[in-house]
Order: sequence, then structure tokens, then C-alpha cells
Amino acid sequence: MDMHSVVLGTSGTTAQDVIAVARGEARVELSGEALAAVATARAFIDELAAKPDPVYGVSTGFGALAVRHISPELRVQLQRNIVRSHAAGMGPRVEREVVRALMFLRLKTLASGHTGVRPLVVETMAALLNAGITPVVHEYGSLGCSGDLAPLSHCALALMGEGDAEGPDGVVRPAAELLAAHGIEPVELREKEGLALLNGTDGMLGMLVMACADLARLFTSADITAALSLEALLGTDKVLAPELHAIRPHPGQAASAANMAKVLAGSGFTGHHQDDAPRVQDAYSIRCAPQVAGAGRDTLDHARLVADRELAAAVDNPVVLPDGRVESNGNFHGAPVAYVLDFLAIAAADLGSIAERRTDRLLDKNRSHGLPAFLAGDPGVDSGLMIAQYTQAALVSELKRLAAPASVDSIPSSAMQEDHVSMGWSAARKLRTAVDNLTRIVAVELYAATRAIEMRERLTPAPATRAVLDAVRDAGIQGPGGDRFLAPDLESAYAFVRGGKLVAAVESVTGTLA
Repeated sequence: MDMHSVVLGTSGTTAQDVIAVARGEARVELSGEALAAVATARAFIDELAAKPDPVYGVSTGFGALAVRHISPELRVQLQRNIVRSHAAGMGPRVEREVVRALMFLRLKTLASGHTGVRPLVVETMAALLNAGITPVVHEYGSLGCSGDLAPLSHCALALMGEGDAEGPDGVVRPAAELLAAHGIEPVELREKEGLALLNGTDGMLGMLVMACADLARLFTSADITAALSLEALLGTDKVLAPELHAIRPHPGQAASAANMAKVLAGSGFTGHHQDDAPRVQDAYSIRCAPQVAGAGRDTLDHARLVADRELAAAVDNPVVLPDGRVESNGNFHGAPVAYVLDFLAIAAADLGSIAERRTDRLLDKNRSHGLPAFLAGDPGVDSGLMIAQYTQAALVSELKRLAAPASVDSIPSSAMQEDHVSMGWSAARKLRTAVDNLTRIVAVELYAATRAIEMRERLTPAPATRAVLDAVRDAGIQGPGGDRFLAPDLESAYAFVRGGKLVAAVESVTGTLA
């Protein structure tokens, strides 16, 4: 397989494939096995469609309207109408990478051979992805149950040559124009196909997969900034000894402690906590950094387990079973995904909170063990990083609000037929904001800690720290000195963390971190 293509079979996909398609513009190919399975399942649907017995999604209405039997001459209209009526999203456009992930994951389920669509539908959806055509999807419209209905409907609308979409050039225009420009024929949907395009957890799952990847990098980044803060505060690295973490055997905690120890190896800063104002112990925000970040890591591992299970799933209603039965089910309910999206928002909030406490300690001359107030060049004349911490605190406060779970809410819909929903899409949307906020919080700690280390001129930092200092300055992020316009420096620090440059700088010395 070419590194720039992803092949879909019948057994699901991987997180790496989702990210490759969503963010890396990888091409999607359909295996012969998948196309054969799709054709087999479609034959079962065609057989059922020819019988007089009502089958949900094939020859009935939808949701609370499923009591009506639909005659054969109205079924094309039925499938077209469900897409048009369900494409009822409102609000800002959803990010391109989210829509691509959503489409790819819906295609993954269609290719499983459990949905009953024709091979033509599967091939056309792959063609849209490969052409870089991204339907316009809106922020609001999913309750996370019966699938991410409105978001998926907007994608299905584009498949029909209706609605608006963004082309590979980033310009939004009518979907019909984009399909014609790329030689793609719009699909006329037949029995079951409109429903199959709408009924999945694909939006929330795609956002979960990308959040997991981003948080994995952020947990490592936060271990690094925690180590830099410990170093800048002349803390002790004895609390990172592996034997201490072995007696409380949470794997994430051990991984975070090991990361911090690698960053601090060879530091001339550690061990000076007894010099000017002797300390028996460092503050919790320093001493307990591995415990907090480690708990987040373990939460992330659980979220990845749920994501992997969902990536192997075929989520639709009804589903086509291998023996030809077409059965209604509740597999579209987003609870498993919604819960972990909320769990991750809680972990992100707590990690942001402890990072902000370390930053505040670096800036407070009464607790920073010899550093100038607010790390200012000339305190009083200069305010230093005083307001950078305000910005960080505002981000932390918002993180705490974002940690309020969405999945505990439910609003009945469809005339009480769909009387319990997951709100998983909402959980995913707020997690994306939380991940971005956390990245900014870690960036402010990085900015403060590197500045503080450079202000302790008589001591020699760890080799890994030196690599970070060099990389930060190479990125144009300035060091100690008089007051200046801070926003550009903070934005550069954010880009430095978000782009993985912090982790890369450390790993150039330490080797791979956990």
C-alpha cells in the first residue's frame, strides 16, 4: 500500500488511517473484498424490497413515522427526502478535517457489507474524498443518537449533487458544480441508502480519534514543561525515582515520571532546594506532576480502547447480517464514545490547572526561590509575564467549564421515539476547544519556564533543557529582557507546542519519550 493511500476492507480501520485521510489528504481505496461484501448485502436488500412485508428503512418511514408502509414507486423519493429533511444543521461551519474524518468513517461502515447500499454509493463517496470535495457541515444538528444525523445528512446531500461543498482550492460552491468538475455523477439513492448514509457515530468518533492523537503529544509536552518548571524552581528530582512509582502501579504515572527524569538528566539545577530557603518537599504542583499527568494518560488509554472498538464496528440501523437477516438495533447510540470524550475533557482541565499553578509559582517572588517578580527585567518598571499568567488562568477557567459533561444530558426527540440520546457530538465539539486551550496553557508554562531557567545564569541546565532553549530561540521566541509586545511570542510558543517541536527538541537528546 502506498503511504499516501488507505485501503478499506470489511473489518474496520485504524486511528492512523483516520488521521491520514482527515489531516494528510491520503487517498482512499476500496478492496475487492469490501466491494464484494457490499454487493452481497445489497442483494439481500433488493430481495426484501420486492416483498410486501414492511422493513424499516427499506419500505417504511423513519423514526416516529416508521408506521407507514411506503410503496415501491415512492421509495426513491423517500430516500432523497430523508437526506434533504435531515440536512438541517445550523451555525458555523465545522472544520475540514472533521468532515473528512466523518465521511471516511461513514465510508468505513458502508464498506463493511452490513448496510445494504449499492457498490456505486461506496465508490462515489470514496471519489468525493479523493477529489478533495468537503461538504459544508454545521456546528449544530446532532444529538449523538440515531447517528450524527444532521452532519452526515449534509455529506449525503453532496453525494446527491445538492447543497454546498468546499473544493480542494478552499472555495465553497454548489456541490453539483464540484462533482461535475471532477467527473463524478450524483447518486440517486434507492431503498435503505439514505438511511445508511446518516446512521452513525462517525462525527464524534472522528473527533475522538484526532483528540487522542493531539492529547498524546500534549501529555508528553506537559511532562517536559513540568520538568522545566521543576528545574527553574530548583526542585528535587528524587520524587521521580522509578521505585517510588512502582509501589503505586498506575502505568501513566510511571511513564510521566520517567519522561521528567529523562528531561532532567544531567541538570545542574536540581538538588539546590536546600540552599537559600531549605525545603523538605516541593509544592504539590511540582511533586505531584506525574500523578496528575499520569492519570490523564491512563484515561487516554481507555479512550483509545473505546475508539479502537468503534473503529472496528459497523454502526447502522437496521443492519444486514451475514445470513441475510435485516435487523433493527441500537448500535447507533453514542454513549460509549460520548463518555470518553467527556472523560478526556476532565483530564485536560486538570492538566491545564496544575500547569497554571506551576507558572504562577515561577512568577511569584515569594515562592520562586530567588527569581525576580513576574520574571521581569526590572520589576516595577517592567511587568514581565504578569498578564501572560492572566491569559493562562482565563484558559484554565474555560477548561473547567468545558469539563462539565455533555453525556449526562438527554433531550427526547422524534415524538418520543428517540427518547434518550447521548449528546456525543456536543462532547466532541467541546473537547476540541479544550485540547486547543490546553495547548495554549502548556505553551505559557514553556514560555515562563524557559525564561526563568535563563535567568539563573550561574547554573547549568540539563542537556535536554539546553536543546529546548536553543529550539525556542531558533523559533523566534525571545528570552529575558525588558517588557515587549507579548502576544506574538505567546502565539509562537503555542505553534511550537502544537507542531510537536517541543517534544522533538527534547527527543533529540533523550531519545523517544512515552
